[in-house]
Amino acid sequence: MYTHNLDPVLFDFGFLVVRWYSLAYIFGILIGWWLGKRIILKRFQNLNFNFDIKEFDNLITYIIISMLLGGRIGYVIFYNFGYYISNPFDIIKVWEGGMSFHGALVGIIFGTYWFSIKKNIPTFFLLDIIAFVAPIGIFFGRIANFINGELVGKTTDVFWGVIFPNVDNNMRHPSQLYEAFLEGAVLFVIMNLILFRKNYKTGTCSYIFLIFYGIFRIFSEFYRDPDLQVGYLFDLISMGTMLSTFMILAGVIIFLKKDDIK
Repeated sequence: MYTHNLDPVLFDFGFLVVRWYSLAYIFGILIGWWLGKRIILKRFQNLNFNFDIKEFDNLITYIIISMLLGGRIGYVIFYNFGYYISNPFDIIKVWEGGMSFHGALVGIIFGTYWFSIKKNIPTFFLLDIIAFVAPIGIFFGRIANFINGELVGKTTDVFWGVIFPNVDNNMRHPSQLYEAFLEGAVLFVIMNLILFRKNYKTGTCSYIFLIFYGIFRIFSEFYRDPDLQVGYLFDLISMGTMLSTFMILAGVIIFLKKDDIK
């Protein structure tokens, strides 16, 4: 048993507050940016189209903007629509928290598609690179969720249970760490095994990411408390489970259409 006593704030200079959650975003983006470029240079030397590696630098700006917009809009729509309809100005208060992974995912897909059309670059080539590095950012993000003591798990009596005093005095599953392990570490290993196979086909990392993230997220949702303002949909499943099911279906559709991907 462990009692959570971690401080979400790393440094507080008064005029500047450095939070672990912000660092998770920053390091996830920077490491993903660096690794994505290395993968393109090392794994995709012989492309059947001209690709300037500098374009990947330009793509990062699109990804950051679309991720933040998609994550925030997704949270508003999926997790607290009623509140934000009544308090529309609070939508811009991102510093108060409230981001949706699935919303960010949709934002990134649209942002990448828009960029690929403008630059005449195959969309799935870029999405595959993003899918490959995404587990790194997810890992950091879930660790930050644990440090923040948010998105807590269900009550349990397992010996590795954690007490989150900001929630209650019950032992709970550290579901954030389950997600960090499955959606981050394990999924990253899977991405490596897939991308470095011989005769790799464009689009594979994209649909494998959608399918396996969805499976891992649904598994983790069994141990995670649903958001209080949402609860269980139809008294049966959480919002995260429903959205992840759509992810799996999207991945299956891409798999079935994989022969049409160039």
